[in-house]
Amino acid sequence: MSTATSARVLVTMLAAAGVLLAGCGSGDSEKTPNPATASTASGSSAPTTDAPQSAVTVRVDNMAFSPSSVTITAGGTVTWKFSDSAPHAVQGIGDAAMGLNSPIFRDGEWSHTFTTPGTYRYLCPLHPDMRGTVTVQ
Repeated sequence: MSTATSARVLVTMLAAAGVLLAGCGSGDSEKTPNPATASTASGSSAPTTDAPQSAVTVRVDNMAFSPSSVTITAGGTVTWKFSDSAPHAVQGIGDAAMGLNSPIFRDGEWSHTFTTPGTYRYLCPLHPDMRGTVTVQ
């Protein structure tokens, strides 16, 4: 088997494992808003009492989502900006976040608009220890 074919098989297997992991979890926290966590478009993840933003940017670099938790208003958009030496993607965890499913990027960006209030958990299917949360109010 060629190196390119082996790499494609490995990526396919990792993506399949991510899909299986996406269905895991209790689902109890899928719709529990947390107003204590807010984020600004500049990427600050410090708790604040300011109103949630309608647009937030999450940086994907150094093997992490930063900030890992953001709060936005219903109808707001989160944009993930990818800039890392390793490829990454955004994939929802649980039923509430099943619409989250970006392509795999090293560089670039992907956005999702959240219309329904709740808590949406996600991970990188290639690096399942990379996790984040979007709270929609």
